[in-house]
Parts: sequence; structure tokens; C-alpha cells
Amino acid sequence: MMDEHRHEHDPAAKQESKSPPSRGEELDAAGKSLSDALRISFAILKVIMIIVVIAFLASGFKTVAQDERALVLRFGKIRGVGEDAILGPGAHWVLPYPIDELVRIPVGKNVNLAVNTFWYKETREDILGPGPKPRRLIPEKLNPVDEGYCLTGSQRRAAPAVERVALPAQKAIPAGQQRLWSDDGSDYNIVHTKWQINYQITGVEQFFRNVHVEDVKPGQVYFDVMTESITPLLKSVVENAVVNALVRCSIDEAILSAGTIGQRVHQLVQQKLDELESGIRVTQVQLVDVKWPKQVDEAFQAFFTASQGSQQAISEARTYADNMLTQTAGRVAEPLYQALMNEKTTEEQREPLWMEVAGNAQDTMAQAQTYRTRVVERAKANAEYLLGLLPEYRKRPQIIAQGIYLDVIQEVLKNAQEKFILDKSERAREQEFRVMINRDATPRQKQNQPQAATN
Repeated sequence: MMDEHRHEHDPAAKQESKSPPSRGEELDAAGKSLSDALRISFAILKVIMIIVVIAFLASGFKTVAQDERALVLRFGKIRGVGEDAILGPGAHWVLPYPIDELVRIPVGKNVNLAVNTFWYKETREDILGPGPKPRRLIPEKLNPVDEGYCLTGSQRRAAPAVERVALPAQKAIPAGQQRLWSDDGSDYNIVHTKWQINYQITGVEQFFRNVHVEDVKPGQVYFDVMTESITPLLKSVVENAVVNALVRCSIDEAILSAGTIGQRVHQLVQQKLDELESGIRVTQVQLVDVKWPKQVDEAFQAFFTASQGSQQAISEARTYADNMLTQTAGRVAEPLYQALMNEKTTEEQREPLWMEVAGNAQDTMAQAQTYRTRVVERAKANAEYLLGLLPEYRKRPQIIAQGIYLDVIQEVLKNAQEKFILDKSERAREQEFRVMINRDATPRQKQNQPQAATN
């Protein structure tokens, strides 16, 4: 206690107690501080590394939408083979980039593509709508640099044509709409067409392997990049199919049979895409519009006016013929006519048709049957009458014959207004008998008046 009290009051002792630490002590304190800092830094770094690893692994969770299918690229190559390589809708985990890369391909979207390569250059008047155009606005010649067009065959060329490639069963053309295609002939016509195609991606792996799609940059959507990248390919295939199809038909068929030609183009487009193993399926090919060159518009309008008139006349004639057949004999008129014209048809085969006859023929047959019955009954009555007279006729034939003659004469002259009797005597031969054809009808009217008054 005394030492402590002495040190507190002794300045020398106080100065001695506040002297700086030695060099060794300073190094120990710095090392300890550095060690603590490094330990804390390594702990924080471990936490950060764990978070980074978790985030890295979590980035491998990907989602595929309902209208999409996905492929996993491991170092740029497709992982898996066949159906195993395709990921369906839902959540999936893949190794994060750059080891694995998930490529989503839209398979449920129906994409529209307009092909206007063969359409003419539209002016302001064309865009405003149809109607008569001033002659000065119509160019005299077609400029192939600015305007698109396609060639069609001539009428002579399309006539003897033969369809060479059968359409698929699901795209079969009805019998009444079938068109003929040909390769012979030399004359061509010009036609402008607009096309619209709809397509889907059905073969995911084929599409990725064989169809080039530009790399998707950050901020871009794969669907937009994909459609823009494959548009030149599809346009080229459609244009080639249109040229191939239209050159094998006439311009009349191109204008009037849009549905048939559309099916032909559909077939050719799908056939080419299948050859390329593109994985693209064309769902629809539509000929949106077809137009002849503006330079010959007046001639085509006159032609179609005449064609429509002829078609209307043909339709009216067919309607009239059908109505007349129905009115004459009913629905069996046509088969009954064919049966009557065919000499090999027996009466047994015609009998069922006669039983179904209706209309005027049925009335005529009923009247004929009535007339037949009446004639037969009259003939029977006359036969019975003559058979009754036969015994008397055998006894006195001249008297009976004269009586029959007088009865017939009386029946014949019963409704005659005037009667003239010529005597067979010798004196009558010297007389001249004349009958006036255009006689005055007044005596006949006077003769009928008393009878009318009496009645």
C-alpha cells in the first residue's frame, strides 16, 4: 500500500509507468488484428461463395410454357436422343450456363406469313378501293422490276392435262372441283396473286438442327428472332410452289379455282419442307387475291360479264329442265327416261319405275287407263249386242245389216245442223249438186230460234 501510494505521488514513477511498449509487443498486436480481420473476411467470403453457389445452382431451374418444347444444349450439343432430348411443359433443372443452355421452341403457335411477291405495285388509287380508274393512271406496260407477276398456261395447254401427283388423303379435292395439270404447250398469261400461309413447328429437333436461326441477343425474344430468320426460307419455298402450280393451269382456272390451286401449292410447299427435314408443318395456304393485269382490265371485265351471263343461262336451263322433269314424272323422270331409251332394259326392270311416276305423267297414265277401260267396255257391249243379233242375222242378213246401217247413220247425223239427202235415182244423175262453203248463217240462227223458244 505504501508502494502504491508512493508511485501515485512520485512523478518519476508515474512517468516510468507510461513509457511506450516495446517493438515486439507492437508486432503481436498488429498480427492479432490482422488475423481477426482475415478471419472475418474469410467468413464473409465463405458466406458469399455459398450464396453464389446457391444462386448459380438455382439459375438452372427453367420453366417451359404449355405452347413450347425445349432442348438442352450441353456445350453446344443437344443432350439426349429422340424424345428424351425434348422437354415438355413445366419446370426443369439443367446445369447453369455455360455448361447447359435451354432453347425454347414455340410449337403451339400458328404463325402467319404473307407472300406478296407476285402482286403488282399498288398506287394510291388502288389502295383507296375498287372503282373505275382514269386511263391515264394505268401504265401502258408492266414493269417487271417494280411489279410482281406469275405466268399461267393457255387454254389449249390446260385442256388435255393430267394430274401427276396425288394430293394427301386429308387434303383430297372433291370430284366436282378437280382440275387438270399439264406440261405441254407454249402460250402463257400473266396474273397477279397474293398468298397467306399459316405454319407451325412440329419437329423440334429437326427444326433446331436443319433450320438456321440467328443467335438471340439479350433483350430479344426467341420467337421473334425465329420467325424473322426463317421467313426468307419459307418465302422462297412458297414462291417456287406458286410458280410451279400456276404454270400448269390456265388463267381461267387461276381466277375461278382459287381453292384448288391453293391446295396444290399447299402440297408442293409441304413436300419441299419435308425434304429439307425442317420440322415445319404448313396448316393452311390461302390464295388471298388474284388479279389479271390492269392493262387488260376492260377485256377481262367483258369476258367475265359474258361468262356470268352464260352461266346464268345454263343454270336457268338446268333449273327449267329439272322442274319440267319433276312436273312431268317426278323424281324418277331421269332414271325412267334412261330405262326407256335402253333397249336392254326389260319390262320387269321398268315396272318399279312406272309405279313411282308422279306429276303430269301420272295424270296422263290415269286418263289412258280410264280411256282403255271405256274402250274395252264399249267393245264388250258391242260384241254382246252383235252376238245377240247373230241368230236373226243368219235368218235375214239384209234386213239386219240395213237396220245396223240406219242406226249408225242416225248416230252420225244426230248433231248435224243441216242435212242433204241425194237420191240414187236415174233423175238425180242429171242434176248438179253444189254446196257453198261460206254460206250465210242467218237461216241457221232462225231455224234455232223456235227451238230455243220451245225449250
